Amino acid sequence: MKSLLVIFSFAAAAYAAPVELPVWPAGKVPKFDQPEKVTERSKDPAKPNRSITQVSEPTIMVYQPASTGAPAAAVVICPGGGYNGLAIDKEGHAVARWLNELGVAGIVLKYRVPKRPGDEKHLLPLQDAQRALGVVRAHAKEWNLDPQRIGIMGFSAGGHLTANLSNNFEPRAYEPVDDADRLSCRPDFAILIYPAYLTSGSSLAPELKVTTNTPPSFLVQTEDDKIRVENVLFYYLALKNVKVPAELHVYAAGGHGYGLGVNGGAVATWPQRAETWLHSQKILP
Repeated sequence: MKSLLVIFSFAAAAYAAPVELPVWPAGKVPKFDQPEKVTERSKDPAKPNRSITQVSEPTIMVYQPASTGAPAAAVVICPGGGYNGLAIDKEGHAVARWLNELGVAGIVLKYRVPKRPGDEKHLLPLQDAQRALGVVRAHAKEWNLDPQRIGIMGFSAGGHLTANLSNNFEPRAYEPVDDADRLSCRPDFAILIYPAYLTSGSSLAPELKVTTNTPPSFLVQTEDDKIRVENVLFYYLALKNVKVPAELHVYAAGGHGYGLGVNGGAVATWPQRAETWLHSQKILP
């Protein structure tokens, strides 16, 4: 019975109630004319799979891991959804809980989607991601985080956002609004899971100008991904050419949108490979 109590105590701490905070101060971003829309795609109440669109008030949902006393690493998580919506549960909250199990803070970014008429392509999500990294670093002491181990992770379109921020963190894509914008928004590491939109024809997308200052990256995709495995192949080669540490995992099958890989198959092992990589990069002890 004692061992069961210990297990329960750890689980309760690892899954403490998350805290949601606005990314921007009040009045700094325009709202959609229509309210935020949430669609539930799951028929199992125990396994929510919501999609959110019409997002005009970006937030971060902070999941703290069980405390060990030492400052923890943190990952800002960017769900996918084709820049039209956000798979907020499968590629957001579930991922944050998995990171908590590793002793890492998971911070789910609800960024602005979809693009509205007159908006520059991908600009608003990039602004939200830049701002989120600065806000997390501004709260590092309060949340017991190591400001030198703040990474970003994304799925599908969120993978593109992850790559976009990894290569576009200076200058800010907006006018600074407070002290958080004076802190670096460069991720210390990046994890891209079945990323989309990284290629343009037979080359990298033009916004992804990889340099020696691009953070170390972990990449996953499958050969049968309808988004094309070339997304990770081209990006990996660009990283290799400038000697940025990178690890690439390409699986034969799995398609697209498998999240943490709970449906099985070889691709379901990617979270274990990512954990090993985090140790190799000294993100995890």
